[in-house]
Amino acid sequence: MSQQGITPRASDYSQWYLDVIAAGELVDKSPVRGCMVIKPHGYGIWESVQNDLDARFKATGHVNAYFPMFIPQSFLSKEAEHVEGFAKECALVTHHRLRSSDSGGVEPDPAAKLEEPLVVRPTSETIIWHMYGKWINSHRDLPLLINQWANVVRWEMRTRPFLRTAEFLWQEGHTAHATEDEAVEEATRMLGVYSDFAHETLAIPVVPGIKSATERFAGAEETYTIEAMMQNGWALQAGTSHFLGQNFAKAFDVTFQNSDGNLEHVWATSWGVSTRLVGAVIMAHSDDTGLVLPPKVAPVQVVLVPIWRKDEDKERVLAFAKAAKDRLDGTVRVHLDDREKMKPGAKYFEWERKGVPLRLEVGPRDVDGNAVFCARRTGGKKFGIPVDDDFVSVIEAELRGIQDGLLAKATQQRDAWTFRVETYAAMKDQMAKQAGFYLVPWHDDAVTEREIKDDCKATIRCFPLDCQDEAAGRTCFYSGRPATHMAIFARAY
Repeated sequence: MSQQGITPRASDYSQWYLDVIAAGELVDKSPVRGCMVIKPHGYGIWESVQNDLDARFKATGHVNAYFPMFIPQSFLSKEAEHVEGFAKECALVTHHRLRSSDSGGVEPDPAAKLEEPLVVRPTSETIIWHMYGKWINSHRDLPLLINQWANVVRWEMRTRPFLRTAEFLWQEGHTAHATEDEAVEEATRMLGVYSDFAHETLAIPVVPGIKSATERFAGAEETYTIEAMMQNGWALQAGTSHFLGQNFAKAFDVTFQNSDGNLEHVWATSWGVSTRLVGAVIMAHSDDTGLVLPPKVAPVQVVLVPIWRKDEDKERVLAFAKAAKDRLDGTVRVHLDDREKMKPGAKYFEWERKGVPLRLEVGPRDVDGNAVFCARRTGGKKFGIPVDDDFVSVIEAELRGIQDGLLAKATQQRDAWTFRVETYAAMKDQMAKQAGFYLVPWHDDAVTEREIKDDCKATIRCFPLDCQDEAAGRTCFYSGRPATHMAIFARAY
């Protein structure tokens, strides 16, 4: 255990992750098994994700709406593959009223049993396509591009904060199109939006690709994914975009009259990311001191800590710190920590564990020199910054430098731990030494895919979009048959 009360990554990565979350005050335990209470600092990260992505969605023509969290059970039965994929994770509402029980508590009122149970939303395709059937009549109604920010429930048995919980927050886009080509273009465009967001905002270098049939979303024709590498070499699925074909349109009889006057079923997509991205940020960037946040998602980007020992210095130090804060307000997310009952060292300790990118210290000497003393969360020597006309631009440059540095560091690790291997024996041998991404020629086969997972716990994360032409003429690393794809295998969350 480090002096910060955080287990070192090298000794127990899973415990380190939980310790960083606790030290950073991101979540608290919930009285409901498998759920989490997201505390303000944790929710602030999610709000940064929401704000950034929402702007990107609207820039690509999408609008927000909201659909009920309760879905009639019969709706999930309309698309067979979909219900099969989610049946074991669904929570049901069976009664609409409680009554007092003989034991002194409450119990479901038998007279209030619902005629049809309601599923608590595991995903919204079914209820949304029911509504789209009412809204879409003509080719003039297309494309229909809707996103919603919501919570979903999937009754997971083994949970971990942010990465896998029974209830989590997410966005889900659902779109309807007149042609197959338009729907495929939409699905791949949104994958690009996610990829750009991960690189530019989360400072995580993801690999865009296509899921194998085994890993495909239930009810989809094709699932596109962005895969991220965590600091222990494991993969994390950071976002998915699905080409749904006409499966849901046919299940819910969603048709439109084309320009020739004929009825056709629409073509569909869905796509989403969740609070799992907060977990991705934690595991991609944090260290043994605690949370490290890319400035673009940090709820507090700059914290000002005033320091004084003598009462006669207090007023001028606080006034100078407030003036510095006022300069930054509106440009960066800045907080003045003027708590008087906490020593400066304890404040440094707290803000380091919360991952604030820049800490600005202000003491009497700094006031005399019209400057602040700056410490980067990512390390390096402290340095002074004059509080002059260039103050705001210097702070912005420092934040950009931290953002770029985190992306460069994560990219360097991903590239160093991406291995090209030609045989399964070589992958097993190397994987025993180092987790990572293993790029291999692969003959697509669900049976052999399962054999590999059972044998070494590695799964196909994706068929990377940028190297599929390399499969031509090569031999599958596992079966010896002609390769159909280039695939990335990895251990994954």
